[in-house]
Amino acid sequence: MDEENLHRKLSSLRKILERSGPFCRPDFEPSPESLKFLMQNCKILVVGAGGLGCECLKNLALMGFRQMEVIDMDVIDLSNLNRQFLFRHKDIGKSKAVTAAKFINDRIPGCNVTPHFCRIQDKEPEFYKQFHIILCGLDSIIARRWINSMLTSLLVYNDDQLDVSSVIPLIDGGTEGFKGNLRVVLPGLTPCIECSLDLYPPQITYPLCTIANTPRLPEHCIEYVKVVQWPRENPFDCCIDGDDPQHITWIYEKSNDRALHFGIRGLTYRLVQGVIKNIIPAVASTNAIIASMCCTEVFKVATSCSASLNNYMVFSNTDGIYTFSYEAEKNENCLACSHSIKEVPLKSLDVKLKEFIDILKYDNAFQLKNPSITAKISGKNKTLYVENIASLEEQTRQNLSKSLFELGISNHTDLIVADSTAPSTFTFKVKVSD
Repeated sequence: MDEENLHRKLSSLRKILERSGPFCRPDFEPSPESLKFLMQNCKILVVGAGGLGCECLKNLALMGFRQMEVIDMDVIDLSNLNRQFLFRHKDIGKSKAVTAAKFINDRIPGCNVTPHFCRIQDKEPEFYKQFHIILCGLDSIIARRWINSMLTSLLVYNDDQLDVSSVIPLIDGGTEGFKGNLRVVLPGLTPCIECSLDLYPPQITYPLCTIANTPRLPEHCIEYVKVVQWPRENPFDCCIDGDDPQHITWIYEKSNDRALHFGIRGLTYRLVQGVIKNIIPAVASTNAIIASMCCTEVFKVATSCSASLNNYMVFSNTDGIYTFSYEAEKNENCLACSHSIKEVPLKSLDVKLKEFIDILKYDNAFQLKNPSITAKISGKNKTLYVENIASLEEQTRQNLSKSLFELGISNHTDLIVADSTAPSTFTFKVKVSD
């Protein structure tokens, strides 16, 4: 692309960045250097190359961002093609991140999108430190919480004062059918994702007695295999991975056998994926709208040309178009950003370890996914329970039926808890009410 053509295509951006206006932030200085920084230096990480991620990559590339990276662990499926427009039928089975990056790089000269075909948990903190802004287009609450905790852990404090240069802004978008939301998080300065965890709807659960004795829906059969048969048979000596085709196929076959036994119809491979991964419906138009808002916020944060969203917005297109924004409040007891030891109030130490774990899982203040617990007892670290490693789970399973007192836990004992929702451990303190 010659200089004259490039100048013409970016003329609208120059009008915004090279002159002042009524909506500019006080620290904004009109200059050609803003566009130069945006194109040559500003590094953006897009987390997720699905419906939102594809739209965001396209938007950012057309807005002038050139130094981008995208990370996604999924491969392209036939069902993706109706809304993830960077992919074609020939791409089925290929990496989403690799395919999306190649499409953008081939289509927009000068664009340099680097793909990462892996889990976000596979990257070290140094990887995330290199970016100016991170944009998330995820369909997983756990992944959102993890990346949020990672950015919080990267903050630097000097004498309890936050070093603002260590803040990496997080732009997070999400969609569900004809509804969507967007938030702007400045870790350490504004409410983080963990602060407003109660905004997410509770996950649908089924009573064990129903799925075990009187299943009526195909979802009941899938849940039975998930919560009963998988732990009992342990087919792959690991926890269920919703992105592993072998795991989904095994669950599908077992669920189908159970559905046939009880005369239940409608069980499909796609339904199994949906139940295991808690997949929500996606609509291309909603993805496009939320992605455009996300990228606008990225542009505003990167250039200071306008005040960014403060700090949460919802969108609905069910009965006409409706949007509403408000300022969420910081949670002073937030697991991720409060830097305080969380107390778990108990009536007595007779509480079983299983009951204590259920508190960590289902209490709105914690909502952990698969906590593994270690305690320091008599000066030694003692592993009480590990859920996500099959061999250790079997060794520590007997502790679930023991009380905290029997395990040597006393009042004010610190418990170190590892969970898939965060890259680092949490510290909880047992507090028995007087």
